[in-house]
Amino acid sequence: MALETSADHPVPVRTVLNLVGGWIGRLGRVWVEGQITELNRRGGTVYLTLRDPAANISVRVVGARGVFDNPAVVDGARVVIHAKPDFYVNRGSFSLTAIEVRPVGVGELLARLEQLKRTLAAEGLFRAERKRPLPFLPGTVGLVCGRDSAAERDVLENARRRWPAVAFRVETVAVQGSNAVGEVVEALRKLDGDPSVEVIIITRGGGSLEDLLPFSDETLVRAVAGARTPVVSAIGHEQDTPLLDLVADLRASTPTDAAKRVVPDVREQLATVRQLRDRGRRSVTGRIERELTWLRSLRSRPALADPVREVERKHEQVLAARERARRALAVAIDRAEDRLTHTRARLTALSPAATLARGYAIVQRTDGSVVREAEGLADGERLWVRLPDGRRTVTVDPDSSDDG
Repeated sequence: MALETSADHPVPVRTVLNLVGGWIGRLGRVWVEGQITELNRRGGTVYLTLRDPAANISVRVVGARGVFDNPAVVDGARVVIHAKPDFYVNRGSFSLTAIEVRPVGVGELLARLEQLKRTLAAEGLFRAERKRPLPFLPGTVGLVCGRDSAAERDVLENARRRWPAVAFRVETVAVQGSNAVGEVVEALRKLDGDPSVEVIIITRGGGSLEDLLPFSDETLVRAVAGARTPVVSAIGHEQDTPLLDLVADLRASTPTDAAKRVVPDVREQLATVRQLRDRGRRSVTGRIERELTWLRSLRSRPALADPVREVERKHEQVLAARERARRALAVAIDRAEDRLTHTRARLTALSPAATLARGYAIVQRTDGSVVREAEGLADGERLWVRLPDGRRTVTVDPDSSDDG
């Protein structure tokens, strides 16, 4: 239950510390994992500080010498301690009393790393599609490395040898031990927050599995996955593969390789420019030569070589065509005239006028009907008689009938 206090009714220090000690005592025995620092053996008692592998947090541990009687229990070792939390009321201090200590072996570390690797892979942190391309020529390169380390020299010297004008912002950190993860994450955060930094290299030289453990820490891996700036991992040698290599946007086999991947070689670029310039010159020259050949071929054609001769030839063709048209028209007219003459002759032969010209005549009544028989004509009836040279009017004479 909460302790009820006020400014008018405070409680003594001993009461508060006794309550804190009671609450801690109810925790019971716990298994704690961490990294040993400040190991000190005095008489039959061992004192040490147990640091969290990922955070800047530590706790005091006390135990009997026999509990720590193991050659593997040394400064920097990763251990699992079975301990009882204790709170010393008189000093107001907290510590763990060690009951059993187990060094974390390489096999167990590898098993834990494999489990963490599967977990992060299931979350998609290692997917190729989330990796970002590096800029061709970054304005400023961020470098996270150890203080005065060979890895720092390799990156800086090789990068400046390739491109002397390249700029670096270097953050030196602890690259192994209990403080490594926190310092690397903080350096990454600073560089990622700088808009002038276009790519970040995290590097260190080779080492044992324990030395490289900070670069497989979950906190660091997630920090790299969340960075907005592309990150290059250059940890150890080719055979070293911490989890940072899997989450980084690019893995370099060595610090020297990281410099080569991030910064282009000015000599290679100049050679490429020369090659492209020569290729462009050859292409333009070839195109000009082809066009000149085409122009020469065009100019050698008769129409351009002697344009007057071509006009004369066309004039001759026009005259010849006109003459052919005239002859064709004359022939067509002659044929039409012959056909007209033949048609007229046929019409003349079939025309009644030809019959009238032989001495015949056509007799018609005034209504236009043709008289075919003498019988039926009335005396004094007026008739028309058509002759070859015209039409005459006659009257039927009753005295001129001829019965024979």
